Amino acid sequence: MNHALSFEDWVRAHGQRTELVLESLLDAANANPVRLHAAMRYAAQGGGKRIRPLLVYAAGELGDDSGEEKNNALDSAAFAIECIHAYSLVHDDLPCMDDDDLRRGRPTVHKAYDEATALLVGDALQTRAFEVLANTQCDGNTRLAMISALASASGSRGMAGGQAIDLESVGKKLDLTGLKQMHAMKTGALLSCSVQMGGIAAKLNAIQMQHLKNYSEALGLAFQIVDDVLDVTADSQTLGKTAGKDAANDKPTYVTLMGLDYAKKAATDLQETAIASLESFGAKAQALKDLALLVVNRGK
Repeated sequence: MNHALSFEDWVRAHGQRTELVLESLLDAANANPVRLHAAMRYAAQGGGKRIRPLLVYAAGELGDDSGEEKNNALDSAAFAIECIHAYSLVHDDLPCMDDDDLRRGRPTVHKAYDEATALLVGDALQTRAFEVLANTQCDGNTRLAMISALASASGSRGMAGGQAIDLESVGKKLDLTGLKQMHAMKTGALLSCSVQMGGIAAKLNAIQMQHLKNYSEALGLAFQIVDDVLDVTADSQTLGKTAGKDAANDKPTYVTLMGLDYAKKAATDLQETAIASLESFGAKAQALKDLALLVVNRGK
């Protein structure tokens, strides 16, 4: 992290960088088919914390070089991960999934447009993510590694598989191991992938990538535990989505399984584990450490 910048300034700068990348790489809202492209922009540019792109850029600071090729790879990775995340939210909100009317403080895509358009928005955002990665102006090995990482994190052994387990678990009693596995796939895989792609763009070695893996796995689980806590303790306006949805749908969460105090302590412990995993990177990892604090302290 540029030490002349405070963390707040760093987040603002890289948040703006993410918005510029989304603006330039999404199809124009007036491009044919107009309704679909407008809805894609509505989904991808509709606010949010941009945690995943921020993790891409923060992990990218761990490498030695800062050339144009690395910046191209980081921008493509930030765009792709946010498109996959946005698509997953659009599909999660559909009536056949979580059936939600509110996302990021606005009507969900199927409410603002219609269900068929929302389905196509998700499909098109997903394919655009991989199109952009495939056309990144960087060396072929970096391109291929980023595509492979994102495909693995998004599919049946990652995010999509975690959502399947989530849907199958409604009204059932998962144990802690089963809950951890579901969260590691549904939420953790994409968060881990954000960090991994930043490391790939920075050309980190295998040992450094393992440290990043340890960081991101702890962070991913902490992120979901905090989500479970906020679903109980925050209101819809604060969350930007419907509060109390998990309890209303009888979904297993850390809070329902282990209690609120346990969940809060578990998130704090995982935050400490994540930060400790970055020790060998020294000052270069400051943004990643600060992002771990940001993730766990949401809503406080």
